[in-house]
Amino acid sequence: MLVAGFPADAFGTNCYVVATAPGEQCVVVDPGIGVLDQLDALLAEHRLHPAAVLLTHGHLDHTFSVAPVCGARGITAYVHSGDREMLADPAKGLSADLTSLFGGRFSYTEPADVATLTDGATLTLAGLEIAVDHAPGHTGGSVLFRLPAAGSGWEADELCLSGDVLFAGSIGRTDLPGGSMPAMLASLRDKILPLADDTVVLPGHGPSTTIGRERASNPYLIEVAQVGGGRPAAPTRGL
Repeated sequence: MLVAGFPADAFGTNCYVVATAPGEQCVVVDPGIGVLDQLDALLAEHRLHPAAVLLTHGHLDHTFSVAPVCGARGITAYVHSGDREMLADPAKGLSADLTSLFGGRFSYTEPADVATLTDGATLTLAGLEIAVDHAPGHTGGSVLFRLPAAGSGWEADELCLSGDVLFAGSIGRTDLPGGSMPAMLASLRDKILPLADDTVVLPGHGPSTTIGRERASNPYLIEVAQVGGGRPAAPTRGL
């Protein structure tokens, strides 16, 4: 399996491509702001042909380039129904300050073909079997994408593309519209902690990590796993 990615210049959002091998179809995950040239170069380097775009959630820094990526190839964008409206109106997921920052600076287009993701679904795309876990908290429609790690180069059974649910050492912020700290903590408890320690986490921002590493050191996972204790400082990473 081939997994490659790069951070966007804006907000450092990680854009990934996943394929069974070079020269095959692939899925593109979270094409953010200003990524088209880097994405085209990565696709050309590995001779990949996008079959779909997967979105971990609806925030603009993860979705901005979805329409041109899909439109140029006639492919479908996949997003959870809880964040579907943000593809039509990105401001629904932004604070007043961020709306003011972005207002008038970018021209955004909704993708022509959008399919909705559901909790527990398995997607069969580009020869890959991808499990979908609804994990709200950062947004109402945040999801995890999980797939077998065999052949990926990591010594693990599974990869987890975690979007802005889980980062190395932190989690996504919960103070934007649709965010909820109680929902986030429930997602960490019910969707993250049950994963195997060797699961490789490919987050929406920052470096890769493993569930075992985060279980031992991430203050939010420690809070969820233990009864009592003080709450760690509010997360700030993500849009």
